Amino acid sequence: MLWTRPAHPQKERDTYYWTAIIITVIGNVLLAVGKSVAAKLTGSVALYADAANSISDVLYSVLMALGLWMTIQPPDLSHPQGHSRFEPLVGVAVAFSMGIAGYEASRAAIERFISGGTSIPLGLPAVVLGISALIKAGMFIWIRFIAKKVSSPSLRATAKDNLSDVLTSSAAFIGILGSRFLTPLLDPFAGLIVAAWIFRNAFVTARENLKYLTGAGADPEIRKKIVDEAMTVEGVLRVHHMMTEYVGPQLVVDVHVNVDGTVSLKSAHAINDEVIEKLEAIPEVDRAYVHIEPDDWVD
Repeated sequence: MLWTRPAHPQKERDTYYWTAIIITVIGNVLLAVGKSVAAKLTGSVALYADAANSISDVLYSVLMALGLWMTIQPPDLSHPQGHSRFEPLVGVAVAFSMGIAGYEASRAAIERFISGGTSIPLGLPAVVLGISALIKAGMFIWIRFIAKKVSSPSLRATAKDNLSDVLTSSAAFIGILGSRFLTPLLDPFAGLIVAAWIFRNAFVTARENLKYLTGAGADPEIRKKIVDEAMTVEGVLRVHHMMTEYVGPQLVVDVHVNVDGTVSLKSAHAINDEVIEKLEAIPEVDRAYVHIEPDDWVD
């Protein structure tokens, strides 16, 4: 039995990546320009914080484009297993740019809070933030769909950032509305909420991608899925050893499975290949190594 690992067709995968890059870059550039102009014209700190967030999104879009371009390069002598391990670096870069945006947003909000705040007119900020929220919601849905298709951690981070932008734009709008009808301090207060949300997402994104870079193991749900899939193969009696390790954004799996010690070598080899096929069909798994042992064997 000669088995070849089923792979996402490279051309289709590349198309998904380039689609995500184009959506992200164009969307973030348009929003950064629109929010920056509106913040300058109205003097809203909440809108300025949201504009700073969008400018950081433009920076990470460029980094993402470069990183994903490296990711989709075919294997070569320097990287015989491909270049997908560059991808978590993109996620860390996204987190770093989000942290810079959070700092700038909080700085501006604190300064305005100390000065007493300003009442902000609703017209232009309301329109800009409403359009921004709609665009970012659409980007979130589209990028999340692509991230699931190609099992991409950097695109998952990008999708989460798009969702957080919907929430930050909403917070900015509430702050501007409050500054007009309640107290001018609600505008910088909303800016602080936006900054806190940016910092939170930067931390979550950095933690996830550092896990991929440092060889962390799989979560309990994925480990259970690996064992369950191996046990579906006819002839596998039990799984008595399993080790997982992230090498880049996907897992390398090492499992020892027990079979009837009286089966032929040909049958044992067929079981081995089928277990590998089952495990490598799991989206989170890149490679699987399987060791067959007779059930009465003692390590």
